[in-house]
Amino acid sequence: MPTDVPAAVARQEELLRRARARASGRGASSSGAPQAASESARRGPAPLSHAQRRMWLMDRLGHGSASYSVPFATRLRGPLDTAALTTAVTSLVQRHEILRTRYGQRDGEPYQETLSAPEAVPVPVVDTDEDGAHAVLAEEARRPFDLSTGPVMRALVLRHGEQDHTVLLTFHHIAIDGGSLETVARELAELYGAAVDGTGPRPQAAPPQYADFARSELAAAGRLEEGLRHWTGRLADAVPPRLPRPAKAPSDAVTRPAATRTVPLTEQVPQALRALGGEHRATLFTVALAAAFAALQRLTGKDDLVIGVASTHRQGAAMRELVGLCVNTLPVRVDTSGDPAFTVLVERVRDALLEAQQYRHVPFDLVLERLGAAARDTDGTALVRVTADVLGRPTALHLPGTAGEYVEVGVDEAKFDLSFGLVDTEAPAALVQYRRTALDGDEATGLGTHYAALLEAGAADPHLRLSQLGGTAPAHQEDEGSRDPQGTGDTPGGHPAEAALRAHPRIAEATVARPDGGPLLAYAVLRESVGPTPHELRSHLRAALAPRSVPAAVTLLDSLPRTADGRVDQARLPGMPAPAVPTGPRADAVTEGFTALLGRVPAPDDDFFALGGHSLVAVRLAERLREALKLPLTGLDILQARTPRAVTALLDAREIERAAVKAAPVSARPRRTRPGTVLVTGATGGVGAFIVRELAAQGRPVLALARPESAHLVAAEGVDVVEGDLADLAGLRQAVDGADAVVHAACTFTRPEVDVAAMEAMTAAWRRGPFVFVSSVDAYGHPAEDRVAEESASRDPLSPYGRAKLDCEALLLRAAGTEGRGGASAVRSPIVWGPHDRLRDQLRWGATGLLYQAAQEGRPIALPRPGTGGHAWYGAAWVHAAALARSVTACLDTPVHGVANALSGHVSWRDLATDLTELLGSTSPIHETDQVHQDLDHRWHYDCARLAAPLRPRPGEDRRPVLAAMVNGGSGHAL
Repeated sequence: MPTDVPAAVARQEELLRRARARASGRGASSSGAPQAASESARRGPAPLSHAQRRMWLMDRLGHGSASYSVPFATRLRGPLDTAALTTAVTSLVQRHEILRTRYGQRDGEPYQETLSAPEAVPVPVVDTDEDGAHAVLAEEARRPFDLSTGPVMRALVLRHGEQDHTVLLTFHHIAIDGGSLETVARELAELYGAAVDGTGPRPQAAPPQYADFARSELAAAGRLEEGLRHWTGRLADAVPPRLPRPAKAPSDAVTRPAATRTVPLTEQVPQALRALGGEHRATLFTVALAAAFAALQRLTGKDDLVIGVASTHRQGAAMRELVGLCVNTLPVRVDTSGDPAFTVLVERVRDALLEAQQYRHVPFDLVLERLGAAARDTDGTALVRVTADVLGRPTALHLPGTAGEYVEVGVDEAKFDLSFGLVDTEAPAALVQYRRTALDGDEATGLGTHYAALLEAGAADPHLRLSQLGGTAPAHQEDEGSRDPQGTGDTPGGHPAEAALRAHPRIAEATVARPDGGPLLAYAVLRESVGPTPHELRSHLRAALAPRSVPAAVTLLDSLPRTADGRVDQARLPGMPAPAVPTGPRADAVTEGFTALLGRVPAPDDDFFALGGHSLVAVRLAERLREALKLPLTGLDILQARTPRAVTALLDAREIERAAVKAAPVSARPRRTRPGTVLVTGATGGVGAFIVRELAAQGRPVLALARPESAHLVAAEGVDVVEGDLADLAGLRQAVDGADAVVHAACTFTRPEVDVAAMEAMTAAWRRGPFVFVSSVDAYGHPAEDRVAEESASRDPLSPYGRAKLDCEALLLRAAGTEGRGGASAVRSPIVWGPHDRLRDQLRWGATGLLYQAAQEGRPIALPRPGTGGHAWYGAAWVHAAALARSVTACLDTPVHGVANALSGHVSWRDLATDLTELLGSTSPIHETDQVHQDLDHRWHYDCARLAAPLRPRPGEDRRPVLAAMVNGGSGHAL
């Protein structure tokens, strides 16, 4: 295609003009250099708002998933100045402290702390075709945030063509809500325009800061008591709606935890519903919420229902400019009984919603804490598991000189079990979003169709009764637990007595159990408070069943006892043998933890919530047990298990699993395909061993590539093993094809052609997920300056080893983001130190071998004098293997889309020689010369900002302790 020369020249001249403007300082950010700390920041750490606290708890409980990521993507067509966009994003973060805030914990209580205003916020640009863009956007949106380090916003630009880009800003929900996105979009457009023109932004008043809002909310906490009394009275006997969950969780529920069903509506429906609301002093939202109640009533068969709706704390013009999380959940309770007309239901919902809004200032998490165990059903289900909303036109970026179009970024996550939505745009629709473990897929499809039919019918004839609206309801006539009450996974029916009892019109739930060697026993729950007696039910069974299938007794219960996952807990049924009291160190630790944090010695089956527990206590209890027992456990595990007996059983099972994996020989351990599997090459090497250990500690499935003779070393870490090496290209391709992420830490050191061929094979087979390559600072070659910024251009001379690393990086970064591939990270490391045999050998014989061997033998050590050759410093950069492993695994969640350095520090040759002589007890004299030995010709300091958080040293990771462990430690592969 021929080039439009005049247009190209004009674009080049315009870009040159913009660059000159920025260079002269007229294109500076709104604050120029980072501003002095605001009054809010000067006041130091602030408490979390109640809404933030809930987000923080979800993260600590193990819900740190994409559910609480807020992706904001726009397709921009036209010339995009990425430098101006970087300036605008940086200015935005400088203006709003909440976008540069970290969340720490002190004495078990969270706090928020403003970080320094950045000089520049990175805005990586990734080339990707249109077909591969969705996968890259989804992967970027799914990557979790580290709230303890911040920041809670990141930016990415996908370049599809010269004038075709997609800009993605991803926030953690703890820092933003829907109202904030409007402010972000408007300010970014203004800041970008000013940066493009080089005029500098117009003066603006400092925006309100979220930390001040959180402080004021805390100061008003004493005025919440009346509202709390209202809510606890209003919700005292409310129960969550039971949804028809699937009999067996979908096999891909881990990778696709949520789904959405969307049904188009005719164009006139929203306007007709809006007019209906006007006739009954109700908004469109109220009418759509009434339709959601009608749909939920038909789905569950229950009349007393609670649906959560979002409310805002924004009041007044000043707060409209506030960026932050200003939402609260309002539990709206409505009685749908009596088969009312739709108009009557709209009025009931209107009154309930107005009542709820009078107390919208009361944080929902405080309501839950006040309700305690009453806020959950017998199976642990939270009170608000269903929500509803009206969805308008989504916010998009509109940058000067470009045409912006909103881009939907699907992350397959849901905050609630079920959500109803009315799409109020030019293309109206009804949608239901649901967790695939909470609602059966077929039921969800029917529910979406039914909800749309209710909206259509309500718009056409709102005076019809609910039973006459919307056609056929979803075919659900049984309670959640009835699908498989014994947890066998069988189809509905189970034992014939079970099926016969559930078929009885007066029975809501039933199960059958047989004590060891004892008679068959049946248990049933009546739909109403009165009904057939146990004698009548047994007579009913005798008439319907063969004699051997008739239970010896039928017992009526208020509810069936259930385990945390909703299955019937047969051990707690009346007449069943009493389970033994758990004993052993894990049981003792659980009892001690419950006692210490809840103030009461629990019985084995005491409920965590009934004892006064809540989310924050669950987090503390899990952390206490995890530290004491060295077993994986999260706050979410505590909330689901709930009793000391169940928590102990969970810990026992995890100990058995860990012991079995470690004990099984490699040949006996079958290969498994598990969602989220990370392939690690070089797993038996010094770096790879630490990476495998870090991944295993995080609970990630690991597939380690190892040679046959050393595979047992990796297997001892409890990971799956595939035998192979870098020369087996076919095996490499097969291993990569079977993984969801790749960490390539293997290297030949002396055969660069093998390293490059291996990377070619791996990138060719790579089709999904992130890829992290452990590279080397040798890829920088010999930079002219003594300080080297990340991603600085390489400079000859490069060693063959450094050239191979650079070539491998280029192969990887070219492949990233294409054909469904995820983000790529090249992590350049210097000398790696850590207590591992391979790393000890490198200390003794590698780049530092000249110093080590001289010190060990007592020979004089000659070092280059500072200033020799015009260089003020000679020494080496180094990194602790554990810190390198943390930074590498962090890139799986947060790819850098380029090159990042991983360093623990720099050490001069004199300091290192002094350390070695002291640790070895050497008498070697140390002197300086004007000669520079080729092994000591290192003088560069490397910057490492991108991975600063995971590289922060932990106890024992300073230079002297790690050298002591390497010099004096025995042989072995583990810490």
